[in-house]
Amino acid sequence: MSNFIEELKARRSQYALTSESPVSDQEIVKTVEDVTVQVPSAFNSQPQRAVVLFGDANQKLWNIVKETLRKVVSDDEAFKGTEAKINAFAAGHGTVLFYDDTDVTKQLQKNFPTYAANFPGFARDAAGMLQLAVWTALAEKGLGASLQHYNPLIDEAVSAEFGLPPSWVLQAQMPFGTVAQAAAPVDKQPVDSRVKVFGL
Repeated sequence: MSNFIEELKARRSQYALTSESPVSDQEIVKTVEDVTVQVPSAFNSQPQRAVVLFGDANQKLWNIVKETLRKVVSDDEAFKGTEAKINAFAAGHGTVLFYDDTDVTKQLQKNFPTYAANFPGFARDAAGMLQLAVWTALAEKGLGASLQHYNPLIDEAVSAEFGLPPSWVLQAQMPFGTVAQAAAPVDKQPVDSRVKVFGL
């Protein structure tokens, strides 16, 4: 089996993380940068954006998430579970924020009006490819991660905190770190119910 398939198999949703990392922060950043450059996009439009947070910046993110959700979850008992989950993400080594630069899509819609309705979907495809590629690359480095979606509730506060352009729209958050407790195996549907082959 190819290394690529093995790396995809190693990519799991890991929720129990520590603040340790088997590689340097510089190597993590370089990995995210390299993946971002190489992941494809429709019309080579490159709308994907990434923000990598470490240390205090990472803690600020998850404090924003916690404070925002505290305003939404009014029941104290219900919030305890939410808070525990957020604290687990904050306990990791860092977080990658994934953004879509909507200015890119708007320009494409202007330049190619025939495809205007399709470009938002193309941008989502590009975002998903980047998320999977970064996730897999982190797993290859020995880091666990998961994909979270506290957007759009946190969008305004996060953009203000880190001074991000208004055209950048948050798509997902990926907390990462050394795995403290590996995720349990998951069931996979039979592949023949998901992949059909004709003409072979």
